[in-house]
Amino acid sequence: MSTQSVAQLLSTTLYRKRFFPYYAFNVLGGLDAEGNGVVYSYDAIGSFEKTQYSSTGSGQAYIIPFLDNVIGNNNRQQEKPVLGAEEVVELLKDAFLSCGERDIYTGDQVQITVLRKDTAPQTIYFALKAD
Repeated sequence: MSTQSVAQLLSTTLYRKRFFPYYAFNVLGGLDAEGNGVVYSYDAIGSFEKTQYSSTGSGQAYIIPFLDNVIGNNNRQQEKPVLGAEEVVELLKDAFLSCGERDIYTGDQVQITVLRKDTAPQTIYFALKAD
């Protein structure tokens, strides 16, 4: 099943419960037909949009501005950098570490899954709290 089909299925599932919603704010990531990364962001009743990156939850207010600056290249005069998977993983680790220091509801561990067109998914577990 394609990522676009799963995105529509999730939207339909959420919208079906719009009068008594699940109150789940979802982020769906995958690969499109060309093998490029794609992210879909949802609200509680199933409205969704295709975005470059997304975040939900209690730490969203900390992570989105960081992603806007570093990934989205907002408020910068220089050209948008091309980042490899390893660089993005390190940026995400930094974002969640910073978020975990400020937001008490952010958990103790992050699971990051790297999807590539021609290889199996790589899952990385990263501890946020050492105490």
